[in-house]
Amino acid sequence: MPRLVVQEHHARRLHWDLRLEMDGVLKSWAVPKGIPLEPGVKRLAIQTEDHPLEYADFEGVIPEGHYGAGVVRIWDSGEYELVERTDDKIVFIARGEKMRGKYALVKMRGSEKNWLLIKARD
Repeated sequence: MPRLVVQEHHARRLHWDLRLEMDGVLKSWAVPKGIPLEPGVKRLAIQTEDHPLEYADFEGVIPEGHYGAGVVRIWDSGEYELVERTDDKIVFIARGEKMRGKYALVKMRGSEKNWLLIKARD
């Protein structure tokens, strides 16, 4: 099964980086207000650049002067099952320690990078 990791990232602003193993890389979204754990909760998820698979295990400090400078900790990790994937929507079942159940990432109209991360009812 493909990997799922959520990194708590204390950069310029605290956010959580959701990463899904897909197409040989970690597809990544920054979630400023945290990962929703209750059904029906929607959170802005800003798509960022893909990361190499090795980054899934990264915890540490990104030095000042580098992109994403700050402390990175793994908040959750596990696997996921892909249910549906189109250009505008990704539906998956998360099997992490905290992030569990059905989720949807839905691209916002008129935006290239802004998505909604929605915790669906199981």
